[in-house]
Amino acid sequence: MGIIAAGDRKHRRSPRMSLLPQKHGGRCDHEALEVGFDGASFSGAVFNLSTTIVGAGIMALPAAVNQLGLVLGLVMIVVGGLLTGTSIDMILRFSRASKSSTYSGVVWDAFGGPARNLLQVCIVVNNLGMLVVYMIIIGDVLAGTGLGGVHHSGVVEEWIGQHNWLTSRPSLLLLTTLFVFLPLISFKRVDSLRYTSALSVGLAIVFVAITAGVAMVKLLEGSVGMPRLMPKVVDQASFWKLFTTFPIIVTAYICHHNVHPIENELNDPTHMKSIVRASLTLCTSVYIATSFFGVLLFGDQTMDDVLANFDGDLGIPYSLVLDDVVRVSYGIHLMLVFPIVFYSLRLNLDGLLFPYAIPLVYDNRRFFTITAALMGFIFVGANFVPDIWDAFQFTGATATIAVGFIFPAAITLR
Repeated sequence: MGIIAAGDRKHRRSPRMSLLPQKHGGRCDHEALEVGFDGASFSGAVFNLSTTIVGAGIMALPAAVNQLGLVLGLVMIVVGGLLTGTSIDMILRFSRASKSSTYSGVVWDAFGGPARNLLQVCIVVNNLGMLVVYMIIIGDVLAGTGLGGVHHSGVVEEWIGQHNWLTSRPSLLLLTTLFVFLPLISFKRVDSLRYTSALSVGLAIVFVAITAGVAMVKLLEGSVGMPRLMPKVVDQASFWKLFTTFPIIVTAYICHHNVHPIENELNDPTHMKSIVRASLTLCTSVYIATSFFGVLLFGDQTMDDVLANFDGDLGIPYSLVLDDVVRVSYGIHLMLVFPIVFYSLRLNLDGLLFPYAIPLVYDNRRFFTITAALMGFIFVGANFVPDIWDAFQFTGATATIAVGFIFPAAITLR
């Protein structure tokens, strides 16, 4: 490595320092970049953290709750939220004790460089896997899917016809990348995404409202059966199958990788604990409502991805219109979740590859090179490796559990 000029050396960062400029307490680093920015608001931070939490996992929760039974399933959702709040509190507490402004900095202070690198690898694997899956789901919603030998039409395909170049998966994902993803992932502050995050949370609530409305209509008609309240265990295999639901519930809350980027932009970082509590309360409420009404509506017919249940006649007036509203709102929801997850992916990959370089936002070449490389990988993965659910369920579960629970517990025990 070449000799670093004295003028540059003072701007290079320590592994425990923020990967981004900080703004809180009326003070910020590199003030020139922050002109006109007085710090992130409480509501903006809540929406950004909530959007990080509520991704694709919301669609898997009804099936998990149905497997566990309504009572035990809803209890586990609440427990998952409480465990997440506890693990984030551990990270924040030891961040202040070690004077670190990043999650990786806390791990570096506790265990050294190799553990820090391992954490960043886990975050990169987790986020990269999630984003590829998000783009696959968006492609399924827009262009349809033919997995399992059965063709499920996409909304664009239904609107303008199947035999059209616009309805192909590569075309639709390319247009989505160019006109939705690229503008949003070009922001250099996470607070810049507060409005799209608010819209994303709103669209998740739209899904809950439609599901609840349809369930109530069918309940009044008497066409909804009694949901299973407790798990159905008939043999050893069915008993062990119950444990496959726990990673789904626990990992639905993972947001640890975005806690510090959001905190670093706050005027008053002491609000972060309240922001975490508000976000977890909001997301837990959305998860409980989605799971309760999803299981009530579909019962044992609840699919692993409940969105697939909205692919036919719901047995009520305007059923097809409601199907389209649910699928479109969910597709847009994922499009708006994408940049907030991409944000921490890019930061941690940069921290892994260039641990002592100046913050990423001050090096445009590095910023756009990493952005283009990651976006290219995600696009190729979503278009040419569509059947990757098992692989990403494995990597996501292992990496996500490490990020959300193993590292915080290890830091506390240390």
